Amino acid sequence: MNSRFKFVVFSTSACLLVLLLVGAHLGQSAPPTDGAYRHMAVFTEVLSRIKSDYVEEPDLKNVTLGAVNGLLEAVDPFASYLNADQYKQYLKDKDAYKGDVGLVVSKKFGYVAVVSALAGSPAAKAGMSTGDLIESIKGVATRDMPLAYAEVLLKGQPGSSIDISLLHMPDPEPQKISLTRAVIAVPAVTARMLPGDIGYIRPDTLLSGKTAEIATAVKSLEKQGAKGLVLDLRQCATGTSEEGVALANLFLEKGLVTYLQGQKSPRRDFQADPAKMITRLPLVVTTNRGTADGAEIAATALLDNKRAEVVGERSFGDAAVRRAITLQDGGAIILSVSKYYSPLGKSIQDTGVVPSVPYVETEPTDTEDEAAAPQPMTPVVAPRPEDDNLLKKAIEVLTKGPGVPRK
Repeated sequence: MNSRFKFVVFSTSACLLVLLLVGAHLGQSAPPTDGAYRHMAVFTEVLSRIKSDYVEEPDLKNVTLGAVNGLLEAVDPFASYLNADQYKQYLKDKDAYKGDVGLVVSKKFGYVAVVSALAGSPAAKAGMSTGDLIESIKGVATRDMPLAYAEVLLKGQPGSSIDISLLHMPDPEPQKISLTRAVIAVPAVTARMLPGDIGYIRPDTLLSGKTAEIATAVKSLEKQGAKGLVLDLRQCATGTSEEGVALANLFLEKGLVTYLQGQKSPRRDFQADPAKMITRLPLVVTTNRGTADGAEIAATALLDNKRAEVVGERSFGDAAVRRAITLQDGGAIILSVSKYYSPLGKSIQDTGVVPSVPYVETEPTDTEDEAAAPQPMTPVVAPRPEDDNLLKKAIEVLTKGPGVPRK
């Protein structure tokens, strides 16, 4: 039996054990149910059979950390389990450094994966983009590494460097990259007039204050004669949920923007305030796999309230409130305790924003010889409007309609 199969079996057994322990810890105050007992009985029996019948006694201690993080990844790709030592370091270092590489990351296939690289950041300048898998950070494998721990490792003093190993599609082999940390400069909102009296607005983030900047841009474009607007939320993955609500309200006179709810948190509705709406111009929103968090709240609010069509790819799926829950051994789990929902009742974290007009951005097709050779990574920059096929599609939808009936 090869070592890979042994690892799978060991991980499975540990995951079953940890599932029981974590479930018991989190559910101490919850009344037991027959269904829960049945599931626990199955897990217990499987674990017992592995321990008694497997070819050798499994070493559960060595795979516990990976098993817990695998369990959390299945529930929440932004969740983490930190043992006592890691949690102490996390609390000490999470806000200690000003230098960063500009990445939003999650867990995927057990590895740290790139959700988005902020425009102009060291990561974007190195060519890192949505979907890349980080195999190691500072020589430490990210397989089963707690996400929160990885985020701490990526930070440091401005000017210091950090080495990572990256799997960047379509290249099949990992690439070694050195990033120089920097104080991240938040890009200004891009706003300009396009041919046909179309106003174009692109915020790279929805950090505090960006909605006010977008409002100023909208008013300026209207004064310049804009007859319709394209709100480009592609790669917009950083910011706050509050800014997402505020952004949607710029275009909504009434209606439910979103609501927040958790297992132990009562539902909280966010309604549009008529006094905060600034324009009635026709609107199209664009999204892709790098759209997350507050940008998703805005996009799905505008879509569900039939205020805008959404053109592009399904968004990443991340709009939740997370907090650290300490464990008895001094460790902690960081996970979502409540989620934001679309006006029609869909969890944004679970479903993302599904465009009303799907459009997949495709990469140029390489020849066979070119595909076989390693491809150099190039800085990530937004395409020019005349070369941006998704933007062209958005303008077409804005001026001619979606071409498909709205549900």
